[in-house]
Amino acid sequence: MRTSKAVTVTVPPTLLEEAEQVAREEGRTTSALFREAVGRYLRKRRWRELCRYGSARARRLGITEQDVERLIHEYRRERRAREEKPR
Repeated sequence: MRTSKAVTVTVPPTLLEEAEQVAREEGRTTSALFREAVGRYLRKRRWRELCRYGSARARRLGITEQDVERLIHEYRRERRAREEKPR
């Protein structure tokens, strides 16, 4: 069973030339370079979506960035106290 699938992508010649040059300099294939680029794009896109969700949720709850930082510090302080407490 194949673990990858071939696709055709159209890019401007100058972009392809630069990508091929970078791939050669880094000792890898152009396909590997494009796979990494798409992977990074998708991770960045998911992160932006998560941030938008978090911001919208915080607005609905009336929470500011300062509140978030304060709540994180409080949670960590309480967690450390529980971990240090003898059982």
